[in-house]
Amino acid sequence: MVRGKRAFTLIELLVVIAIIALLMGILMPALHRAKKQAQATTCLSNLKQIGLAAALYAEDYDSFIPRGAGSSIWFIQFLPYVGQKQNKGDYRSVDIYRCRSFPRTGNGLYEIPNSRQTVCYVVNDWTFSSRTDEKGSSVTKPTRLSVFARRAYTIYMADNEAGFWRPIIEDENSREISRCDIFDPGHLPASDSTDITRGRRIARERHRKGCNVLFLDWHSEYVEAENMTVGMWRDK
Repeated sequence: MVRGKRAFTLIELLVVIAIIALLMGILMPALHRAKKQAQATTCLSNLKQIGLAAALYAEDYDSFIPRGAGSSIWFIQFLPYVGQKQNKGDYRSVDIYRCRSFPRTGNGLYEIPNSRQTVCYVVNDWTFSSRTDEKGSSVTKPTRLSVFARRAYTIYMADNEAGFWRPIIEDENSREISRCDIFDPGHLPASDSTDITRGRRIARERHRKGCNVLFLDWHSEYVEAENMTVGMWRDK
């Protein structure tokens, strides 16, 4: 007598599917967090490597470093120190200039394909008339490192904010390239301003509840948005 092959019943199949769905529901958030953490770690590494390029640049240029978007745009000036030839290489091929966490989409009001945004960091272009000056102004020219009294506590770069008021920089000739520097309290992540000139320029929630930054002693670290102050950008 030939016995029939035993098969799954419909109920058993549904139970298996339910178990798989439950496991996926448990694992997916963990995988998402792991991916975000890996991206944040890569971003910190990017900033660290940019810091090394800045240090080499300073050695060659009498301890001066680029600041704002004047005649010495940092991501162009650093090309010889990141494996490219200045004026011959294309900065858009330099992977460390991009943060993998830069969003493809925003809050539903705008869409930002991260493949178009080529400048994922904003640079310190802030100067102050005195220690009591809380507003400051823009430098727009290179500055000697000796001007900064507390380099280990002074930020040089931070994650670029993404928003409908923030420009997409596709190449070095982009019209809004000058808006990738920091020189106003409204640019800090605690600001709610979306003004194109005075609005927030530092990412508020790029990595968890803050952003990654590069300090002027060339170390990089994570800073919570609520903990970032004007004092962390001072040149005096």
